[in-house]
Amino acid sequence: MPNHDWLPAAVRAKAIDRKLKAGEALFRLGDKPVNFYEVMAGRVRLSRVDRSGREVILYVAGPSETLAEASLYSPAYHCDAIASTAATLRAYPKAALLEAFAKDRKAAQVFTATLARQVMNLRTRIEQRNIRSARDRVRHYLAVHADAGVVPLRGTLTDLAAELGLTHEALYRTLAALERSGEIKRGRAKIALLAPRRI
Repeated sequence: MPNHDWLPAAVRAKAIDRKLKAGEALFRLGDKPVNFYEVMAGRVRLSRVDRSGREVILYVAGPSETLAEASLYSPAYHCDAIASTAATLRAYPKAALLEAFAKDRKAAQVFTATLARQVMNLRTRIEQRNIRSARDRVRHYLAVHADAGVVPLRGTLTDLAAELGLTHEALYRTLAALERSGEIKRGRAKIALLAPRRI
């Protein structure tokens, strides 16, 4: 779980908590950025609406993850942030954070390293989205996110389907097929990867 203790004390002192109901917007595409956010509880999705009016989910942030990093250096938010569940967020003022980075080189370096990890994760997601077969896309996701052969599910299967760029029906069918073939075993809030059967 990410640790944000590197945030300077002066910035933490100015933070305020904000509660959202499921479906409530934290910010909208084009709004002026005023805060950097840490999710304390619940889940918040970052999304855009395509030309057909369909919501395209860019990312779903859960507890201890952050939002609006890129917007610290932008005049406008690049997407919508909508609470997928009831959520509590800690808002750190943008101006205070940028001022602290100017004074505290170590904090700025840790933040840069955090952004670098996010770039790596984004590249993995782009690679995943380019896999045409639903089964291979799900296999790729499971392989990348497995820890000791288990993939914890942070949200619902509908959330996972959106993250993978699949309909929830396609994801359900694919998971059922993988379970029938003995590749996985589904449990509550987790998926276990099973060893290949020997012939």
